[in-house]
Amino acid sequence: MQPHVTQALHDWRGAWTVHERAAQDAFTAAFPALDESDPRCRCYGPTLRWDEPGEGEGKVCLDDHGRATLEFERVPRAAVGAAMTETWGSGWFDEGDAGFAKAAPGRYFYDDETNYSEFEFDVLDDGTVTFGISYVKIEDIVVMLDALERGLAALRPA
Repeated sequence: MQPHVTQALHDWRGAWTVHERAAQDAFTAAFPALDESDPRCRCYGPTLRWDEPGEGEGKVCLDDHGRATLEFERVPRAAVGAAMTETWGSGWFDEGDAGFAKAAPGRYFYDDETNYSEFEFDVLDDGTVTFGISYVKIEDIVVMLDALERGLAALRPA
């Protein structure tokens, strides 16, 4: 490889590493319970995980295309409902006008063909939601994480 091509590739890799770190910093600023984790998830990029009894568990990762994926399990429905309504509004996923906070138990799925993002929500009978938001812009996941953190904080005992 020519030296100027090697240098350009080296510069790109360095910039990409900075991009990944900045994304991780944004994720953890929005949702402080996230911690770096190994192994990496199927995204093949940096993976952050959390596990908080009574609040849920899950992971956030960044793929090699710069898209973010969030997969959370057993999160209180009220917190998910507040975060989803604030981030995307209600009714997008056929969960009803009141959003996920009042959604009937069941699976809700939305596939955005314009950008290949995927949204899947399992509203469970126990008052929690297991959900995944995949292949979206970093800023969308950061906004969702921030809203979810505030929704969970509102449910914590004073």
